[in-house]
Amino acid sequence: MGVAPLAPWLLEQEARALLTRLDRVKPFVLQETMVPAAALSPAAQLGIERYLMTGRRQLRGHVAEFIRWIRGVGRRADPAEMQRRFTFLRLRFNTALAQFDLFSEVVTQRSEHEVGVWLSGLDVAAQDALTLPGTFFPSPPIICHLSRGLGGAIRRAHTRLPGGGSSPVAVIRIPRERMIGYGIASSLVHEVGHQAAALLGLVESLRPALQRQQQAAPPQMRPAWHLYERWVSEIVADFWAVAKVGVSSTFGLIGIVSLPRAFVFRVNMDDPHPAPWVRVLISTSIGNALYPDPMWSQIAQVWASLYPTTGLDPTRMGLIRSFQATMPAFVRTLLEHRPPSLRGRPLGQTVRVPDRTPRRLAAYYRSFTESRDAMRRASPSLVFAALGQARANGLISPEKEASILGEQITYWAMKSTLEGLMTPIQQPGSPGRRATTALSSRPANVATRLSV
Repeated sequence: MGVAPLAPWLLEQEARALLTRLDRVKPFVLQETMVPAAALSPAAQLGIERYLMTGRRQLRGHVAEFIRWIRGVGRRADPAEMQRRFTFLRLRFNTALAQFDLFSEVVTQRSEHEVGVWLSGLDVAAQDALTLPGTFFPSPPIICHLSRGLGGAIRRAHTRLPGGGSSPVAVIRIPRERMIGYGIASSLVHEVGHQAAALLGLVESLRPALQRQQQAAPPQMRPAWHLYERWVSEIVADFWAVAKVGVSSTFGLIGIVSLPRAFVFRVNMDDPHPAPWVRVLISTSIGNALYPDPMWSQIAQVWASLYPTTGLDPTRMGLIRSFQATMPAFVRTLLEHRPPSLRGRPLGQTVRVPDRTPRRLAAYYRSFTESRDAMRRASPSLVFAALGQARANGLISPEKEASILGEQITYWAMKSTLEGLMTPIQQPGSPGRRATTALSSRPANVATRLSV
């Protein structure tokens, strides 16, 4: 066979082989084994499956179009042109597989014993942490998975996926070493804070305000304001976490940035993460501004004693003094900021939760110890906050906290699963209305009576 007829035959065979491999990529609902309580939420499952099925359908169309072309007018094309078209087709195929593998890694962990159910419970907690009183934004589905390493991360909903397309869900990566205790609350809600900031456009609206503060500041204070503006995306996420889970956020932050001294005092102008020494003090300052209590200054003093500033070079010491001098004004700017997305409301007042003060959280913890049902009726973020406050007050050991949280996270997964199963039940002859059976009318009570 000569080169001219061989080239289209070979490339057609390769294109058809792509289709056979594509046919082996099945929807997750057909290939992943997991207990129902570990499953993704229906909204997340549907969003992912629809996105990937649309991508596979489009890819099949491109392959079919290529085969028609190469069987028709393309047979007379130059072999180099045939190869060019097939190469781009294969790149699209690899992109579809890459996006499938991205979600596959997340979904596959749901089959791990205990971990899968905990991840489902954390999905529920993350969704709760994203809520804000009022209708400021539609909340996208959130799914969680574990990874190695120290830091968490988020692939926000509606951001670009590798190879193109927009993610239908937010995917939060939680470090395995953060499971389980107030560390999980801190990491989880911090990453949720990134999603909230994107939905509210907080970073984009805060940066001009911080630039104005920098321009108005004395020359020796301008570097601090410049760095606040550089670090604002991470600071806003920390702010969200403190607002939602209180001191759990700050203690979790201390746990993750407790590094060798050289790293704690390192100020990297290119890093969006604040220098750890400063970041903890910003967290305590935000906590005291949202929920005033002597506890915050005590935590700040303990942190300063763990990493004393003695021995630092004059340049670094001068920068630290400028942070200390400007921090009250910076936190005030943050809390008083009125982004357009909040329709003129100040950020601090909108995000602050009245029942997250240390005194109220201590009272909640007492009620939780007296009544298991009281804890189960509480929102996940409130449970995280109350247990973290109990740790801060020395009322609960790490072992006890881990045990309670493990049980509670399992309960959230189970309860959301049962409610999801009961929601579609309809009364015969009454389309659009939920059934009013005892099971579907009291889902919370049903779940409460079940043993976990």
